[in-house]
Amino acid sequence: QLQLVESGGGSVQPGESLRLSCTASGSGFGLYAVGWFRQVPGKEREVVSCINNNGDQTDYADSAKGRFTISRDHAKVTVYLQINNLQPEDTAVYYCTAAHSSGLYAVPRDYDYWGQGTQVTVSS
Repeated sequence: QLQLVESGGGSVQPGESLRLSCTASGSGFGLYAVGWFRQVPGKEREVVSCINNNGDQTDYADSAKGRFTISRDHAKVTVYLQINNLQPEDTAVYYCTAAHSSGLYAVPRDYDYWGQGTQVTVSS
């Protein structure tokens, strides 16, 4: 069993940055691929970025390329999502999720565990 807790969300102005964290508890986090998804009311959850279990492979949605960076710290059992130059369209609840596998996954059904989400609001 794995528990995921997101943190780092908040209310910011356009152009500012945030670093979201996803900290795991439970054993074997290094065996899990991790993804970040986001969701706004009335829309489906969409992938933002994902990282494999080793941390040496990453992928990004087209909307995230150039401004988002995913990384993981195995010692801290934490995966980060750095978001720069935030825009109003980035406003959403951001979820961390983990899959007990080694690849990169872009759809929610491929994942086994989910955090509770952290709200990111971008407005002037």
